[in-house]
Amino acid sequence: MSRWMTTILFLVGSAILTGWIPFSSFFRNVDTMVHELGHAVATLVLSGQVLYIELYSNHAGVTYSYIEQGWKTIPLGLAGYVTASLFAVFLFNCYRKGKLGLGFVAMSLLAVLSLAFFVNNTFGVVWLIGFIVVNGIAMFVPFPFLRKFYYLLVSFICLEESVMGPINLIYMSVFDPSRAGDASGLSRSTGLPAMLWAIVFLIFALLCARKAIADFMAVNRARKTPAPRWESQV
Repeated sequence: MSRWMTTILFLVGSAILTGWIPFSSFFRNVDTMVHELGHAVATLVLSGQVLYIELYSNHAGVTYSYIEQGWKTIPLGLAGYVTASLFAVFLFNCYRKGKLGLGFVAMSLLAVLSLAFFVNNTFGVVWLIGFIVVNGIAMFVPFPFLRKFYYLLVSFICLEESVMGPINLIYMSVFDPSRAGDASGLSRSTGLPAMLWAIVFLIFALLCARKAIADFMAVNRARKTPAPRWESQV
């Protein structure tokens, strides 16, 4: 089976399985948090000013900021989806290397930074506090299989959301281009169709998903590979 087919099957299967878990919706805002932080950091790097971030219960989010019009709006528009996809790759890379603690710390640190400096709406603040607490408990729970289950649940949800976001953008760019989020903003900045930018986001997300799934499968292959047998002859 090709790596692309494997990636698609994993994404579809993951979406179905996580959809059956009642509390999985809570973790879908992790992707939103990372997405909006990507915009915020890009704004600061480009010498702009971040006003605040809002996270919503429907897993949407928005970053309010000031930045000079011109070429700077292009990397700013790209930052959200690119950051979210790269973060999903990071989580699976940590899993492949057996560094779940690093992934846990990264998730918690991003949530703390969001709470301390950017997010100010009621739902966003409450969700961040809840996620920090839940993530902390999962990090130190004395049952390795529960830590691994939690970590992979959040990782796969982040991966799903990083791909579904661009797919939704493609849908919106067809039926209501003015509401296609970052694709609409990039379209206004460049004159290129929102659909084109949505497709660019999707291609990048799928490339990242391919890498993430490869890292996940590498761990399983390593476990199935028998240890080498050494024989000496006299």
